[in-house]
Amino acid sequence: MTTIPRSPRLLLLSTAVLTVAGVALLGVPHGQEQPAPPSTAYATTDLSSPATVPPAGKPTGGTAPSAAPTASAPSSVGSALPPHGEGVAGDPAVQRNLEAAWPADLPSKDERVLLTAGRSLLRADATGVGRAQWPEVFGDSGQAVAPAFATARFRIQAAIARRDGSPDKAVVHLVWAGMDRGGNFTDLRITDWFSTRTIKKGKATWTPQPRT
Repeated sequence: MTTIPRSPRLLLLSTAVLTVAGVALLGVPHGQEQPAPPSTAYATTDLSSPATVPPAGKPTGGTAPSAAPTASAPSSVGSALPPHGEGVAGDPAVQRNLEAAWPADLPSKDERVLLTAGRSLLRADATGVGRAQWPEVFGDSGQAVAPAFATARFRIQAAIARRDGSPDKAVVHLVWAGMDRGGNFTDLRITDWFSTRTIKKGKATWTPQPRT
């Protein structure tokens, strides 16, 4: 199942990024084969069936978004996305673009905790590695699950953690590359992981939301 963005603001931002990416691709020499369009995978959808929105700005995929307004998206994109297939060399540009499109709004300590968890969750979800660490998200870790993506060809290109409409709600927005079971390698995929914060005995803990 493909998740279609329902926010007009996200649709406008996605259009802007597609335009910027198109300009970047114009620099490719005539006659050179163009790569396939980007694919997008969300945490709450089948990872083998990506959508087609490149990374930029505030996401709305994954679990149901908060009814409260979230961080404001900028009116323009900070930098051009690298061409598809650029490899590891293009990842810093993806990270800069993501940070420019959605400025930081969390304490640095919370952001570090959320990013560490988000990366681990994405790797576990895509490749099956480390699912036992997240039984509240993946259920019975003893159940055999065929990984959707090859571990050797999986790479997180960029990641940010931001509030999700409330100081006690957050989303980790990740951009990544991977090869699926059919042997198709695609970069600039998008996955969102949502978390809520609870305070027990004076200590705040971020808890990833299970799949619905």
